[in-house]
Amino acid sequence: MSLLQRLEMRQGQALVMTPQLLQAIKLLQLSQLDLAAYVEAELERNPLLERVEGASPDGAPEAQEAAAEARERFEDGSFSGSDEAWSGSAELDPGRGEIDTGFETRLDNVFPDDTPPPAREATAGDMLSLTPAPYGSTGGSFDAEAPDFEATLTAETSLREHLASQLELATPDPVDRLIGGFLIDAVDEAGYLRESLDGVAERLGASLDRVAGILRLIQGFDPSGVGARDLAECLAIQLREKDRFDPAMQALVSRLDLVAKRDFAALRRLCGVDDEDLVEMLGEIRRLEPKPGRAFGASAVEVLIPDVFVRPAPDGSWLVELNSETLPRVLVNQSYYARVSRGAANDTDKAFLSDCLQTANWLTRSLEQRARTILKVATEIVRQQDGFFLHGVTHLRPLNLKTVAEAIGMHESTVSRVTSNKAIGTSRGTLEMKYFFTAAIPGAAGAAAHSSEAVRYRIKQLVDAEPPDDVLSDDALVQKLRSEGVDIARRTVAKYRESLRIPSSIERRRERYAQGGAQGGSGGGAGALALR
Repeated sequence: MSLLQRLEMRQGQALVMTPQLLQAIKLLQLSQLDLAAYVEAELERNPLLERVEGASPDGAPEAQEAAAEARERFEDGSFSGSDEAWSGSAELDPGRGEIDTGFETRLDNVFPDDTPPPAREATAGDMLSLTPAPYGSTGGSFDAEAPDFEATLTAETSLREHLASQLELATPDPVDRLIGGFLIDAVDEAGYLRESLDGVAERLGASLDRVAGILRLIQGFDPSGVGARDLAECLAIQLREKDRFDPAMQALVSRLDLVAKRDFAALRRLCGVDDEDLVEMLGEIRRLEPKPGRAFGASAVEVLIPDVFVRPAPDGSWLVELNSETLPRVLVNQSYYARVSRGAANDTDKAFLSDCLQTANWLTRSLEQRARTILKVATEIVRQQDGFFLHGVTHLRPLNLKTVAEAIGMHESTVSRVTSNKAIGTSRGTLEMKYFFTAAIPGAAGAAAHSSEAVRYRIKQLVDAEPPDDVLSDDALVQKLRSEGVDIARRTVAKYRESLRIPSSIERRRERYAQGGAQGGSGGGAGALALR
């Protein structure tokens, strides 16, 4: 057998995704914030794109300035196709028919000519003019201006900065400050120390006793409980500061596992207290802060803004409409392209302009296609889950991506991308699109399938309505659900109950027994309230 080299021609078919198609797919699954950031970057990069009037976000003046500068350089003949100055966007003034940058771009010298001002000696009046003027005053200089608003803002103090400032006041020893700074760096956002003292002592070459002493110093800082190595130590630090860490409380804190299991009988024996004292001790622990560091540097709560609104129509149907406030509004400035393309000096400039025009047209078409696809998928979801919008979560139906994809003639992957990071605003609140896709639980005796979310909600209803003297076990919940036509296994009920943070029947029975004992001993409901 001989080895030969030869050329062969073969014909075949292959699916090739262009860069534009890949970016369109990525654009489809972006959230509102990610999409706004992407469009803003395109506005800064592409001078042919402009924002629709009234849709300018924060930071648009900087983009307009960059676009104006790039266009001026192009018209002056100093533009290069690879120049980074061609970035930014500007808005078109309809009344003028030309680009309005909104401010002057000249950077002339402060003097009318290149002749430096005559030198002279400073006088007493000049010294007085150097005195800082109060805020908002322009005295002492004709050019003086008030500081920018951003200059008056203060950054939020982080937990590390808060502890470091206390460390500087607590000890003057530089070695202790070094050890303390290392320990503070090892404190996480919740306020817990995540490094072992042995490891810190070995890395710093210090004695273990000295490191432990600095840790005790830090544990006395504000907020109370910071620097603890576990939850029990965190609670103990706070109780010591309140002078409530007596032997009974110490025994209770040492067995937080029994507190989590609600084994109140074992806790009473361990602490040597009665029901009323135990209820009071547990209430005191609940009033402590398990995460002392979350008061510092907490991230701002992001409000879920709906992409689609659903509201009832007069004829009893549902109206589905896009949230126009979240849709980016950009246009292609064809008039500016026609003006600058005529003045293109070489092939590099023409190629750059052609690429910008193609990218701008693609972006506007992709945004329109994205909006239509979201509206199409949302409309089908509302049609499939009309029972939820009428009667609530108990009428939520089983739904998967394949059902919606087949109904609207799209691929499952497209529906999955559309429903990712999107929300629907309804009269029952703002919900993620993924919320309406639930697994199916078969019905008993050939009945219709039930949504897993509806079954989970029904379990919560049954537990909330159970009588105090008859706590429902998981087997009892299974029997009740099967009597309602839901064929469900016991392990599924246990899984749903745990996802709802509902204790087991044994733990609920212990809790109610302790509540009953506390109420009988005190003659009131304060003890029962403390255990909830």
